[in-house]
Amino acid sequence: MARSAPDAAPSTEAEAEKPAAVSAVTVTGTKATLEEPAENGALGRKTLLDTPYSITVVNSDDIEKRQATSIAQIFAQDPAVFSFAPAATTNWWGTQIRGLGVRNYYIDDVPLLLYWGGDFPLESIQSVQALKGLSGFMYGFGAPGGVIAYRTKRPTAEPLLTTELGYRNDSVLFAHLDASGPLGQEGGLGYRVNLAGENGRAYNGADVNRLTGSLALDYQITPDLKWYATLTAERSNLREEPLQLYWSAYSGGVLPRPTYDYKNFRIADSFYKSDTQAFATGLEWKISDAWSADFTYGFTRKKHRSNKMFAYMLNQAGDYEGYVYTFAELDENNFAQAMLKGDVETGPIRHEIVAGASYMTYTSDFGAGSNWSNAFNGNIHERQPFRANTDIDFGTQGWPFDERQTAVFVSDTLHLGPHWQAVLGVRRTQYVQPDVDGDPGADSRYETTATSPTVALIYKPADYVSIYGSYVESMEGGSRVGGEYANAGEVLQATVSKQQEAGVKYEHGPLGLTAAAFRVERANQIDSLVGGLRYLTQDGLTLYKGVEVSGDYQFNEDLRLGLGAIHLDPTITDVSPDNESLRGNIPAEAARWQVTANAEYAVPAVEGLSLHGDARYYGKAPTDDANGLFIPSRTLVNLGFRYETRIGGQRVAFTGNVNNVFNKTYWGLSGIGEGVNGALAAKVYW
Repeated sequence: MARSAPDAAPSTEAEAEKPAAVSAVTVTGTKATLEEPAENGALGRKTLLDTPYSITVVNSDDIEKRQATSIAQIFAQDPAVFSFAPAATTNWWGTQIRGLGVRNYYIDDVPLLLYWGGDFPLESIQSVQALKGLSGFMYGFGAPGGVIAYRTKRPTAEPLLTTELGYRNDSVLFAHLDASGPLGQEGGLGYRVNLAGENGRAYNGADVNRLTGSLALDYQITPDLKWYATLTAERSNLREEPLQLYWSAYSGGVLPRPTYDYKNFRIADSFYKSDTQAFATGLEWKISDAWSADFTYGFTRKKHRSNKMFAYMLNQAGDYEGYVYTFAELDENNFAQAMLKGDVETGPIRHEIVAGASYMTYTSDFGAGSNWSNAFNGNIHERQPFRANTDIDFGTQGWPFDERQTAVFVSDTLHLGPHWQAVLGVRRTQYVQPDVDGDPGADSRYETTATSPTVALIYKPADYVSIYGSYVESMEGGSRVGGEYANAGEVLQATVSKQQEAGVKYEHGPLGLTAAAFRVERANQIDSLVGGLRYLTQDGLTLYKGVEVSGDYQFNEDLRLGLGAIHLDPTITDVSPDNESLRGNIPAEAARWQVTANAEYAVPAVEGLSLHGDARYYGKAPTDDANGLFIPSRTLVNLGFRYETRIGGQRVAFTGNVNNVFNKTYWGLSGIGEGVNGALAAKVYW
């Protein structure tokens, strides 16, 4: 959980960014508080304190201060949100919430497939929100791990112009321009432009080459009607990143000695290219003092072109079988939603009503020229001479996939006096796959309809504390098995998950605290090796039970400390006789413990200087459901500083960070870990 210091930062972003009127520079907390409103899909806009689910919001100021470039770094201070994809690698199925993989990503409410093939560019992002748990009522069909929702930066009321130049080791240079303000004498049209890029060799030897840009517009058509639009685009080419590892063929229970000789993990001429576009537009209509309506349309698109290298680790000596994965894929989402929100009183009870309807299409085409082959073998302690010169077909006409969701939803938050709230909600979704097997000559239509309810009760003995309990169900849509499996192209059917959660949120004076106990029931997917071939199938249930706690304390105006922990008790149950040996095991990649600590300190002796740091313990986790091999636990420490001053009358901020300060060598679930790396940047407020 993140909070502001008692000396609150300016209330609007324009005020925060514009040049200060005094010569002194004050360093203050800039993190989200429980009193800040957050968008919650069909539940509407509510403060975190009035939301009966566990949610973390990380603002752009905190992302910039810690120079985060990945999901793992964004949520480094939240023990329940984690990614095992190191910086400067392709985030390939890497993000978890409460031990479950995250498959649901939204950009300004519009879905975008991001759970493999990369993160979203952060330069244009105002905040990143993690909803922990089932998303069925609030967002529709989706995996039960949770939701990662991005919000783009909005136009500011006052003119804004900042430029930033920076460096990351070994030789990455990056730059960022952020410009905003009103246009015209009346100021009814506001704009925000972000342009950024980076190029060079990262700490792990990967070549980074990335350009991104975004445009946001607001126009106040009338005092009661506003139009908005956002557009973000990115082109990325990540070359010669370290091998992505699989452990399913490993013999023995002891891992090889980890090494940061990254040159031995890189394959010449390998790459992962992606083009990303995200567009959203809509109208916000204030019908009356009590009622409002919103309409949103969005389109997202991501094209992948891969010549990515994988390896099955074989033994403690470090031998592996290397695989080339070449493919192209085009994913597109269209999304439209209309919402009506308002207040109604029935006697002593006040109702907050949210009702709406949405329609979404998701289409993808996986190129017929894809290739998954054992093209090389080697050892992690030796250079690999193989060059990734595979002939690649980047056509995306091969395995078409089409998914459609039509939904209606309604929620009612009942205010039962000054201390009690009850939340009742339901979403009815029709889910259709018109052509499951991709054969136009065969009738393989898959269709189902699901009702996703939610029920919650909130007790607020004071304005600054809430105690809640909630129940929600969610259906997870079918997914196509990827090309690295022997049953590639098979579509796994939709399943229903259930979640119960009870928690407390408190924020008053110097202390902030959130805690939750939860139980999630989900259909299990088993990744198995049969006859030397790898299969992905559905079988049994996984139960994720646990408790998470996060808190921070502002000791004085200079020092804030934070602690957090999550304890999971995950287990596999209800498996078929073929997989009876898995019963009672820990689900793959789930750690029982994660613990975080963080601190911020404004140095009194040096005006404008603040120090920050965080540490994270990640407990051991099984590489697969069989629990024959575990990735060992580790603790990583990150440190940084920010110094604000004036040079030639201009406000300037210098920021520096070092990740994995002690260069801890470790294995991750997807490969070798993230060695020590750092960044330095200077930002000028014009």
